Amino acid sequence: MPRTTPILAATVLAACLGGYSMASEISAVDWGTIDGKPVKLFTIANDAGLVMKVTNFGAIITELHAPDRNGKTADIVLGFESLDGYIAGHPYFGALVGRSANRIADGRFTLEGKSYQLAQNDGEQHLHGGFKGFDKHVWHAEPLNTPEGPGIVLKRTSPNGEENYPGQVQASVSYVLTNKNELKIEMTASTDATTIVNLAQHTYWNLAGHNSGDILGTEMMLNADRYTPVNEKLIPTGELAPVTGTPFDFTKPKPIGQDLKKVGGDPIGYDHNFVLNGEPYAMKLAARAYDPKSGRQMELYCDKPGVQFYTGNFLDGTETGKGGAVYQQYNGFCLETQNFPDSIHHDDWPSVVLRPGQTYRHVMVAKFSTRQ
Repeated sequence: MPRTTPILAATVLAACLGGYSMASEISAVDWGTIDGKPVKLFTIANDAGLVMKVTNFGAIITELHAPDRNGKTADIVLGFESLDGYIAGHPYFGALVGRSANRIADGRFTLEGKSYQLAQNDGEQHLHGGFKGFDKHVWHAEPLNTPEGPGIVLKRTSPNGEENYPGQVQASVSYVLTNKNELKIEMTASTDATTIVNLAQHTYWNLAGHNSGDILGTEMMLNADRYTPVNEKLIPTGELAPVTGTPFDFTKPKPIGQDLKKVGGDPIGYDHNFVLNGEPYAMKLAARAYDPKSGRQMELYCDKPGVQFYTGNFLDGTETGKGGAVYQQYNGFCLETQNFPDSIHHDDWPSVVLRPGQTYRHVMVAKFSTRQ
């Protein structure tokens, strides 16, 4: 049995299938080693019924337990029970992705007159930071005890030239479970040379429970009147198109599966960036998801101009997760708040360029509640 180290509070977390203790707390267990570096699994509980597990490998959220309308708790994020599952390779379950999230066309960009060729790890495209992005490194972790609730902060140094990105980047991400039943995530980065940074949190959500089947009946609202159409390689065309009259109109709540087949693609499904209404870098409502079966609702707020809505199109049953759950197509959805994908090739889009003396900052808040 792994050794448990209480970090904050005097009581030890009490966990059972039906729910968790209400004590606000952080604890940790040894979870293995990678490249000689110790990997920990942290358990964080607020005093309002949320319990989350995070590992310092990839800054990954491995579990998040939330009550349904009857008070029964379920784990609502896809993931694995052990470190081995994450080491073996996976579709970014719960990970912090970077240095640049999403896709960059042909893996190439030019910055201050110099051309860079990044890894082409998604066909001809660069995806989520390359072959060994931020999700595949061991981060330094420290507990956080904030007035809002308990949490953890994870930090790492991305050296100059990592995955062929220029500049040394100092990156951090904090996860806090507030006592208002929110998961508050704050990402920051600084650099010693001009580079590009676009971090995203890549949790797969299933509000009925990670092992409850598809999410096609989940009702989704996206606070976006426009989206960025993509070509057959899932690279934005450069257009900011209205959602009105298209399958991409989520301005009013509708089941995810309602217009899914009309979206097309290979595989079929949503994997698109939506242009959020409101000031690009002000906090605003990005999305609201509701599961009619459990009554769980998640509202997502952020201070970024876009959100990538992804419906788990590439899940194909080859991933066996927690409790033996086999994750099939459409078994989870992602809401990746971000600057627009491939923005480095569109001068009129929100910039992903980070220069010395600047601080990249990205806040997203997922608020959990229930409805009848």
